[in-house]
Amino acid sequence: MVVRSVGDAPDGLMEKAFTRKPPKSAGAQMRFLVKQLKGTKAAAQLLEISQRTVERYVKDQLKKTRPDLAGRMAGEVRKRWQPKVRERAKQVAATSQGVMIDVRAQLGYAAPAGTTDEARERHLTLALPPHHAGRLFDAQDRGGERHMRQAVADALKEVYFQQRGTRAASLEEVRMLNVEHIEFDL
Repeated sequence: MVVRSVGDAPDGLMEKAFTRKPPKSAGAQMRFLVKQLKGTKAAAQLLEISQRTVERYVKDQLKKTRPDLAGRMAGEVRKRWQPKVRERAKQVAATSQGVMIDVRAQLGYAAPAGTTDEARERHLTLALPPHHAGRLFDAQDRGGERHMRQAVADALKEVYFQQRGTRAASLEEVRMLNVEHIEFDL
């Protein structure tokens, strides 16, 4: 199984909110990127290819794409696709709806002496309240895998381990190790 980055997981959530599918063909993807970036030069710099290659994709003179370039193009298109729909979905998740998380990872925690705090493999599917969804999006905007891991670990601490304040009040910190799978849903 391919391990997905914790920092990229909310992008999958936003893709589920799309009202239309992003372009699939290389030419359509390149035309979209050129329009978004306002020029072939900017698109070429972003994708680390020549400006002439970008122009050939735009004119449909090139149809097949190298696998590494195809992945970069598709990723950049998905990042920029339907920004208003993304923002609306984030707003709804962070204010009223919350998000679902499905995670399989080793989870450990720091707790007082006399308790078992060894990391164990767990597969959890939980509904996170809106304030945690807001924290996840803030952590993603700050960037970095570390911020996202901490935001997810804090959410799991409150929702799963402490069951929203009804147990394990002395639990200090939850650590997420060896993430095998993580996915968010609205």
